[in-house]
Amino acid sequence: VGLATLLVLVPLLVVHDYVFRDWLYRALVFLVISCPCALVVSIPLGYFGGIGAASKAGILFKGSNFLDVLREIDTVVMDKTGTLTKGVFAVQQVQPAPGTEPAQLLRLVGALETKSTHPIARAVVAHVGQAAAGVAVENVEEIAGHGLRGRVDGRDVLAGNTKLLSKFNVAYPAEVDQVADSIVVAAIDGKYAGYLTVADAPKEDAAQAVRELKADGITKLVMLSGDKDSIVQRVAKELGISEAHGGLLPEDKAKYVQQYLGEGRKLAFVGDGVNDAPVVALADVGIAMGGLGSDATIETADVVIQTDHPSKIATARRIARATHNVVWQNIWLAFAVKAIVLALGAGGLATMWEAVFADVGVALLAILNAVRIQRMKF
Repeated sequence: VGLATLLVLVPLLVVHDYVFRDWLYRALVFLVISCPCALVVSIPLGYFGGIGAASKAGILFKGSNFLDVLREIDTVVMDKTGTLTKGVFAVQQVQPAPGTEPAQLLRLVGALETKSTHPIARAVVAHVGQAAAGVAVENVEEIAGHGLRGRVDGRDVLAGNTKLLSKFNVAYPAEVDQVADSIVVAAIDGKYAGYLTVADAPKEDAAQAVRELKADGITKLVMLSGDKDSIVQRVAKELGISEAHGGLLPEDKAKYVQQYLGEGRKLAFVGDGVNDAPVVALADVGIAMGGLGSDATIETADVVIQTDHPSKIATARRIARATHNVVWQNIWLAFAVKAIVLALGAGGLATMWEAVFADVGVALLAILNAVRIQRMKF
């Protein structure tokens, strides 16, 4: 408004054949062009377009700022079970301790595991079937990174990994630590009762996800898991991940993430389990697998992959990059057109029609450019 006022008054002092009506018209043209509507509309519309395109691809962004942050990350840290592997375990072997009946071991452990949403717990429950139906389960405690403790059919039962038994001072045979597969170790009334082996497999697109992230400029890929280190290293080698760490508690995962952040890295963490929620919250961008993911992790995450496909992480980065480009195209388009028409308007070479185009027309062009994201192939 001040510049428009000067555009009317200053020529009065320096222009010999000054005509008030002409300079007032120029000032009005100047005011119309300088309206920031095109800029105000173009930026949020670009982000809306990006979020909409991501939603169509099965990716939920909880805020437009995460599109910008995801575009800038250089490190991706991933959980194993349910993120890179299917998280659909199957019980392979039941190995009771001497003096323990296999049916009793399965019934008590299966009943306790009904109180957990962990993929391994689901596998045990599915294997046990109706044998655990109607068994009384009470005082259940889920110990993060260890397993479950509870009273089942009047007996104290532990079911989880070997760290759980060590935590409660339950001795177990040394050969248990040599089992190559994932295992659920059990104790009944403070005594070792045996173990179950379970197996999982990588998701069909897990290797593709790793390749695409490397090709997309991710300089560091890490797998962190609470599973046995031997299993974690085997899966990492199969998928082409050079750095992997197994046998971790949730707090151990958090330490690794804090270490990478301390190195100045922009980091995304991808997980699905309830134990991953604190680590997801630490990362610059927390990504959750929506299908198998726990409610706590999905609630904490900034981005949710609704289809459970890890390859969607690279897709999300491509959408974020396209959104960034469209937003800046809109900004430069608005600035360039307005600057040119402002100069023409001040010189009396632009009419009100050009001024309206410089404002409303540019806004419409920005809208069409933002909508273009929806048609892009990612």
